[in-house]
Amino acid sequence: MARKTPAQQAADQIKDQAFSDLQALIEESDKLLKESAALVGEEAETLRAQLSVKLKQALDSMASVRDRTKPVVEATETYIGGHPWQTVAISAGFGLVVGLLLGRR
Repeated sequence: MARKTPAQQAADQIKDQAFSDLQALIEESDKLLKESAALVGEEAETLRAQLSVKLKQALDSMASVRDRTKPVVEATETYIGGHPWQTVAISAGFGLVVGLLLGRR
């Protein structure tokens, strides 16, 4: 495998930070859910059950997204590593088009 460029390393850090932030959000929500045990009544119990289901779904969804995107990210990194000048040309062209579109406003 080719060495990672600083841009690839930065992208990996951003991706890892996003996943860790999402994980922290889920853990904090779980903590709040457990602390809400002091609430009483049927409505409070229903709310806690719904929150618990949603947190489980979020955890499952995060794991699913990570598993599905990993091959795509690896393929992209491989392509960029093998075709750096084509990647630069495509990026420059895309930037030019976006700049022209934004300049018209």
